[in-house]
Amino acid sequence: MDRKLFDVTMQPAPTTIKLPSGLQLVHIHYPTAGAGIFGIAVKAGSANESSDEYGLAHLVEHTLFKGTKKRSSWHIINRMEAVGGELNAFTTKEDTVVYSIFPAGNANRAIELIADLATNSQFPDREIDKEREVVIDEINSYRDTPAEAIFDEFEEFALASTPLSHNILGSPDSVRLLNSSHCRQFLADNYTVDNVVVFYSGSDSIDKIARLAERYFAAMPSVGKRFQMTATPKVDAFDKTITLDVHQTHALIGACVGGIFSPQRYAISLFSNITGGPGMNSLLNVELRERRGLVYSVETSTALFSTCGLITLYFGCDAHDLARCRKLCNNVFRHLAEGGLSERALASAKKQYMGQFAIASENRETRIMSAARSLLFRGLTDSYAETLRGINEVSLSDIADIAQRMCNASSLIYTYDNYSAKNS
Repeated sequence: MDRKLFDVTMQPAPTTIKLPSGLQLVHIHYPTAGAGIFGIAVKAGSANESSDEYGLAHLVEHTLFKGTKKRSSWHIINRMEAVGGELNAFTTKEDTVVYSIFPAGNANRAIELIADLATNSQFPDREIDKEREVVIDEINSYRDTPAEAIFDEFEEFALASTPLSHNILGSPDSVRLLNSSHCRQFLADNYTVDNVVVFYSGSDSIDKIARLAERYFAAMPSVGKRFQMTATPKVDAFDKTITLDVHQTHALIGACVGGIFSPQRYAISLFSNITGGPGMNSLLNVELRERRGLVYSVETSTALFSTCGLITLYFGCDAHDLARCRKLCNNVFRHLAEGGLSERALASAKKQYMGQFAIASENRETRIMSAARSLLFRGLTDSYAETLRGINEVSLSDIADIAQRMCNASSLIYTYDNYSAKNS
């Protein structure tokens, strides 16, 4: 591998400090940046919900913007937009991120606003009632997109009996049961100093951001509700077919792997890139699309959690091509499992992956959020050099091991009634 190409990066490294309050800050300094990014990463997502409040973390994320002790929803919306900035948030199974992107010189405004949302949100009943319907519309809209919905349903089967299994959005029925009291309690339990990382990327110094964060987050409780994630799920491999009113057959094939603490995480990412990554030269894209024209898209992806992970392969095809596509995918996995990848091919794959990583590092928004979430869960931020070392250490046997798992993977198929009836 040509190490010279990747040993040096022009990107500044993240700096992390713990404020006197105990709040952790990750900062990336870009002295000439014309825009700043500030936000909080909270170690609380759908996995923190009890069985009678599915969808709560996501509803809280939506309704944080609906009113605080001193601001109405209108004033919250306009606070950053008035200067050309934006305010946004998202929820995952294990964390929630609230952030703002704004023109340089507005860090004070952004930090004060996000601290107000995180510590003083009131969740007015009238706003909850309106936003509840918005979330239900989002759920129904999502169900109309089988290429996305299939991932959630697969996770429900693969991660069964763990807090990770249920859908982030919840169901219409579960969301209708949620109210202001639920939201306020979730905020009190989880939006606490010991459960939050604040992050900043931009031209302001770390000393300035630290002073502002310490000042505005002073009202944040120090300790929240302790949540212990359950162990890795133990689910037998499954092969399920569900009939839906769909034009195209959708297939998801996947297996459980190590999570964010696993030493295998670099091998998992590299395997995903080799088989179905964004490059047109990925093995499955070449086999299914380039050579045979059987699919529009085929992709391998990973979802790594604190206790486990999933590696999945998705493709959509005509129903009568399903069996052929599955066989071709299994042939690729079997070839890799039996040592079919050469040392030279592995070196080329590592070079491609690190090149993609270098390009992705140019995205400041993605980079600072990745650093914050790494600090939140792993207590450190991976440097460019550490990622390079981790990828370089991936061996052929590591790739073969993951491929073997995919040879014995579970599967979920969405197809239409007539095809299912003919082939049952």
